[in-house]
Amino acid sequence: MEETYLLNVEGVKKKILHGGQGELPKLQDGSKITFHFQTLKDDFERTVIDDSREAGIPMEIIVGKMFKMEIWETLLSSMRAGEVAEFWCDTIHTGMYALVSRGMRRIAEGRDPLEGQKHRCGMGNMFDYHSTGYDDLDELQRTPQPLIFIMELFRVEEPSAYKRDTWAMSKEEKLAAVPVLHSEGNRLVLRREFGQAAAKYQEAVICLRNLQAKEKPWEDGWLKLESLVTPLVLNYCQCQLELGEYYEVLEHTTELLQKHNDNAKAYFKRAKAHAAVWNEQEAREDFLRVAHLDPSMAAAVKKELKQLGERMRKKHVEDRKRYKGLFQPPQG
Repeated sequence: MEETYLLNVEGVKKKILHGGQGELPKLQDGSKITFHFQTLKDDFERTVIDDSREAGIPMEIIVGKMFKMEIWETLLSSMRAGEVAEFWCDTIHTGMYALVSRGMRRIAEGRDPLEGQKHRCGMGNMFDYHSTGYDDLDELQRTPQPLIFIMELFRVEEPSAYKRDTWAMSKEEKLAAVPVLHSEGNRLVLRREFGQAAAKYQEAVICLRNLQAKEKPWEDGWLKLESLVTPLVLNYCQCQLELGEYYEVLEHTTELLQKHNDNAKAYFKRAKAHAAVWNEQEAREDFLRVAHLDPSMAAAVKKELKQLGERMRKKHVEDRKRYKGLFQPPQG
């Protein structure tokens, strides 16, 4: 074990427990760092607060994405692949740990890490909450203290070397990803892999919605993005129709029509979903609306209305037989 030595950072000490290999990683904005960590109190028992190995999944952070524990980027940048090191960090670096730990624990429990938070900065949220929901973390909030982090660095990947999650992409990357995802979705539809295709369309919509959130509704920038969102939502709904997820289609087409009440394709898909769940009146109204908005679809509408009528008549006959059997007096 190497002797403890100081990094060129105030309030940090490092001890290498197991040497790594290769050169120090060159971190840049967007690099992904994968590592395991253990957090301990600086007390006689070295009380364990968190251990990522218990969850069975290594921790990942993206450099430059304002991770609340900024010091972790500094610590990890001093490590080589395969290295295990122990870091002592003074209170000036550990004040946000309770919030970070709370979020990680919620994820491990399958809960939303932001559940109940107000849209404010991390420090603001600390003052809003009297309790994190975990007694040991509440203690850390009440009495900030030095902490020990034992980290094992697995790998550092450059931004181009891995598939980046939507939240980690820049504006330009999101815009570039949309046509690629759209094309991949179309290719999967041709192969009748509707579940996978729907996921591609949905990911593209999320990219665009994230960008829209930074624009003023109904102004030029917002409208340009909305024009890209609409066909993706319609493609997503078509996949859900094929998968039999009719209520999903009703939800998304209705939301779309609240903004664009002249979209014949949205009415058509919603009509088919209504018909599938026996909402006869709603289906007929939507089909007739389609024919009114787009006369070129009149033949398709006529065919759908005929099929709807036949299905409803058949259902009424079956229902009558079933109810007749229920209310028939017992024989003998």
